[in-house]
Amino acid sequence: MTSSFRVERDSMGELQVPAQALWGAQTQRAVQNFPISGLTMPRAFIGALGLVKQAAARANTRLGLLDAALARAIEAAAGEVAAGRHDAQFPLDVFQTGSGTSTNMNANEVIATLATRGLGKAVHPNDHVNMGQSSNDVIPTTIHVSAALGVRRELIPALEHLRDVLAAKEREVGTVVKTGRTHLMDAMPVTLGQELSGWRAQIESGLERLAATEPRLLALAQGGTAVGTGINAHPDFGARFCEALAELTQVPFAPARNYFEALSSQDTAVELSGQLKAIAVSLMKIANDLRWMNSGPLAGLGEISLPALQPGSSIMPGKVNPVIPEAAAMVAAQVIGNDATITVAGQSGNFQLNVMLPVIAYNLLESIRLLANISRALADRAIAGFKVNPARLAEALERNPILVTALNPVIGYEKGAAIAKKAYAEGKPLREVAQKMTDLPPEELARLLDPAELTRGGIKGGTSGGG
Repeated sequence: MTSSFRVERDSMGELQVPAQALWGAQTQRAVQNFPISGLTMPRAFIGALGLVKQAAARANTRLGLLDAALARAIEAAAGEVAAGRHDAQFPLDVFQTGSGTSTNMNANEVIATLATRGLGKAVHPNDHVNMGQSSNDVIPTTIHVSAALGVRRELIPALEHLRDVLAAKEREVGTVVKTGRTHLMDAMPVTLGQELSGWRAQIESGLERLAATEPRLLALAQGGTAVGTGINAHPDFGARFCEALAELTQVPFAPARNYFEALSSQDTAVELSGQLKAIAVSLMKIANDLRWMNSGPLAGLGEISLPALQPGSSIMPGKVNPVIPEAAAMVAAQVIGNDATITVAGQSGNFQLNVMLPVIAYNLLESIRLLANISRALADRAIAGFKVNPARLAEALERNPILVTALNPVIGYEKGAAIAKKAYAEGKPLREVAQKMTDLPPEELARLLDPAELTRGGIKGGTSGGG
């Protein structure tokens, strides 16, 4: 900022604040108290906090509690905060007071300063900007609002894009037959389309999980104020607030059915984080399958070739690595770790308030952002452009002794096991060994052991052994 200061006052007395700062005394105390991580509240959270203050001013005006001109000045200032025009004025560390009071007051002070300048007369951070509110309902509300907007505007579109790219690739390579694998060992054949359909279904299930959580995410704590009783707020403030916020966001927010739950617990944040973790686990599976299929190109599976995006080694010329699936796996690990933090933090609802709100907000929003970004990267830089190696797939299928499973109904399990072992030991194609060890006609063997036919299923409704 600058080396010059001004003197500000709060209920604890005077202190110096940087002259150009829009914040006041309470924010400055928090700056001094929490030089801990250098991590600040995410842009998405500050943006949602601006929307919350905008909606609160609008609701209070409609309830006849706030002068219309003063409310317009607050709304304009809060709108600038929501739009990201003053992010540098939110310097507070994530690791602060557990209620997030410091960040709420940071917003109140910044908005009051901007509104005072716009109106030409004093706007008070507590009496006006924070009217009918408490940090104890503002911060839980902002967690829900920021997460809901992030899921709706970033994560769901990204997952839908990944789903669509998977579906397109599924159609492109759908009839290519390959060796299936269980326990990383050769198993009965599948088509690439079938394999990709499993990945697509995982993403579709993730979208369904997010949709199932949304009704609770759209229920807001605003109106509960300090402990859930709504002290100092108009009885209709919560409902009017949600109406105003819905106007600003085009999202159907509604008051929580029980303010005591909304303030004292963060169960919905924990639930959402669990859904995000499930999506991360899905992405980890897809990423690792891609890495295995791409492995080689000579000594690995070599079933596909991922797009070559960058040199893979500082010492081995010509090496190219599966960088996007690796990045996806790291994102998944981070999201799983974030979920562990949110789970522990969610347990910190002591009586009428959870006191780990900032760290819940930070990790929840980071998980949403990371999953959205990596889903698009995985779709566009790995799945859309990979090439199939049909010769490698055909070679493995030809020598796969597990195809003998298709002969079980005709020759029995024991005979099939003997054929498979001999084919594997001698390195010969299964059909050649089966021809010598059974009296089945060649055309019958060719029909029974056709890999493409084997991907179309067999007897329905029966049971089979594992593995």
